[in-house]
Amino acid sequence: MIETVIGALLPIVVTLVLGFVAGWHHDFDAKQATILNRMVMLYALPLSLFAGMVGMDRSQILAQGPLALSILVGMAATYGIVYLLCRYIFHRDTMTAALEALAISGPAVPFVGVTVLGHLFGTQSAVPISVASLVMNLIQVPLTLMLLSYGMARNSAAATGGAATTAIGGTTGPSSQGIGGHILHALKEPVVWAPLLALVLIVMNIRFPAEIADSLNLLGRATGGVALFASGIVLFSRRVSVSLAVVLAVAARNLVIPGVMLAGLMLLGAAPDLTRESVLTLAIPTASIAVILAVQYQTAEQEMASILFFSTILSVFTMGMFIWLTN
Repeated sequence: MIETVIGALLPIVVTLVLGFVAGWHHDFDAKQATILNRMVMLYALPLSLFAGMVGMDRSQILAQGPLALSILVGMAATYGIVYLLCRYIFHRDTMTAALEALAISGPAVPFVGVTVLGHLFGTQSAVPISVASLVMNLIQVPLTLMLLSYGMARNSAAATGGAATTAIGGTTGPSSQGIGGHILHALKEPVVWAPLLALVLIVMNIRFPAEIADSLNLLGRATGGVALFASGIVLFSRRVSVSLAVVLAVAARNLVIPGVMLAGLMLLGAAPDLTRESVLTLAIPTASIAVILAVQYQTAEQEMASILFFSTILSVFTMGMFIWLTN
């Protein structure tokens, strides 16, 4: 079992360490990590999501309804619950609460799902990877972008009386825009509209040429490696720290969420394969997207980097435990 866990998670740890060493050796700094993250958000990740999704068959997705539903509930519902707890119980500001909700509810499936779940389930991993990627990029990331945009607009308005806000892609918008403006702002991001476009093509049963999808995926395959490498640089520049917020976030991400999913599916009498795939998908450590957005919006950078670091390192043990429990 330990060989399975190490084989699945070792690439994540090694790439993070390489990024950390690159920062320590002064080969890259935090500003250059931001540039790498910008490339991931504007090009690599959208291309990876689009190319990966258009290659799927509509019937394949529809046939996996229970698995899709369990992952959807496990990620989307958790995002809302965590945001409300952070915002109104722990009294975090809007931007920090949104990032914490994303870090806790979002496993790194779009970035490292092929490496981890592919190692565990082989070709059967296509559906949980696609569903988790859809939930993250059609629900969690757009909601986070809207909340970050809203929070930045409020901060800007309070500080300057209505300054412009800066988006991931470098565009600006008035801080006075309403919820519709924030939704439009999020929909303009490639990481949002690319998977939406792919979903439309799948629903309409339009076959996308495999040659073009493979060409797009050449850059898309760099997503996981570049995102983790940049996160390693951020880990060095921001310095990992331990706080109550970090401990609670890592415990929730690595133990509570997959544990609740396991208990719930066992109570419902779900099939072993469904339970195993759902639980281990949610047991994957937190996604580097939270660090990418934290750096881009200059909010809670050290906290997000620390959550990523400890969640990834400890997942060797926590994923091993859930592999054993679902065996």
